[in-house]
Amino acid sequence: MRRFLATALLPLCLAATTTAHADDAPSARAIALHKRVLVLDSHLDTPAFFERPGWNILERHRHDTDFSQVDYPRMVEGGLDGGFWVVYTGQGERTPAGDLKARDAGLRRLVSIREMVAANPAQFELALRADDAARIKKAGKRIVFISIENASPLAQDPSLLSTYYALGARMLGLVHTSNNAFADSSTDAKGPEWNGLSPAGRALVAEANRLGMVIDQSHASDAVFDQLLELSTTPIVLSHSGPDAVHEHPRNIDDARIRKLAAKGGVIQVNSLSAYLIETPDIPERKAALSAFYKAFGSDATPEQRRDLARQRREIDAKYPVPKATFEDYMKHLLHVLEVAGPDHVGLGADWDGGGGVTGLDDVSNLQSITDRLLRAGYTDAQVEAIWGGNLLRVMRAAEAAAAKR
Repeated sequence: MRRFLATALLPLCLAATTTAHADDAPSARAIALHKRVLVLDSHLDTPAFFERPGWNILERHRHDTDFSQVDYPRMVEGGLDGGFWVVYTGQGERTPAGDLKARDAGLRRLVSIREMVAANPAQFELALRADDAARIKKAGKRIVFISIENASPLAQDPSLLSTYYALGARMLGLVHTSNNAFADSSTDAKGPEWNGLSPAGRALVAEANRLGMVIDQSHASDAVFDQLLELSTTPIVLSHSGPDAVHEHPRNIDDARIRKLAAKGGVIQVNSLSAYLIETPDIPERKAALSAFYKAFGSDATPEQRRDLARQRREIDAKYPVPKATFEDYMKHLLHVLEVAGPDHVGLGADWDGGGGVTGLDDVSNLQSITDRLLRAGYTDAQVEAIWGGNLLRVMRAAEAAAAKR
């Protein structure tokens, strides 16, 4: 306990006095450390771009013209070694037809990740075990772990989880923004359906533990969090979440639960989605305009169509403006979680290409700013290394070890 207080109080005191911003040049020490450590992000929604005509991960893109935040050139520039690339499936109708549609969508997204890796073997490599990460970095490639966000593709056949595992998936998120067959969401307007996990959800957690997959609580309700801590035989992660104490939002988590997570060996990976960081007014007209915008933004949009859509998005933002979180807002969340959980139980899961990004840190090209700020806040080189990837890999190793004993 004394060691925890010593490491937690120093950053807290220094954080109150530092005035560093993301656009300040990182120190030479920060740049060297950032280059040396494994820099991982636990929630990369970039596979949403893989099927878009004309979009190539080896080319440098711009967020203000095609909305993308992650590509190989910017990963190199920002020192992002890789992380968990997401098989995301939106929650559709919970009918036999809807379940089959989700099943097919999930498998297509999984295949698209593997195809991206196969098409670019000099730049990317699929990682299946925690220890693969250091080897892949040493080889000069970017690391591709695979995760599942929303288990709805498994509703028709939960045994498909073993197929996902065989094809490389190593993390399972149970639910997204609406309740599904396995768990309650933190943001479903109808409220809880299962009061946590459904019977099928409990069985899915047990199967993930058996396979050696990490369980991801992000997007699930507080009741799901409590039940996962009780049921999972290995530590869990929150792949892209934040602290409720800094900004109250259903997607964020309270300090008491963050402490329980740490006590169980888990890790919270801090999100950078603006609405989860600061108060954002609910403007019905903006919501309606954005809904129509996203319906028009299909995966088959050409580069020219994407540029036109970018113009439309700027017009919506100008007509219905809302505040956007800054790098300082993001660091408030990260430093608070570090104070509460301790540096052995925190990581980064910014939700790049899934809505994340703040003013001053709009894409992955400037991640050294976070390393610089953590050093300015008093964290040691070893603690920064743990935050950037060591803690997440520790949870992976625990899942692997438990599965190996079965």
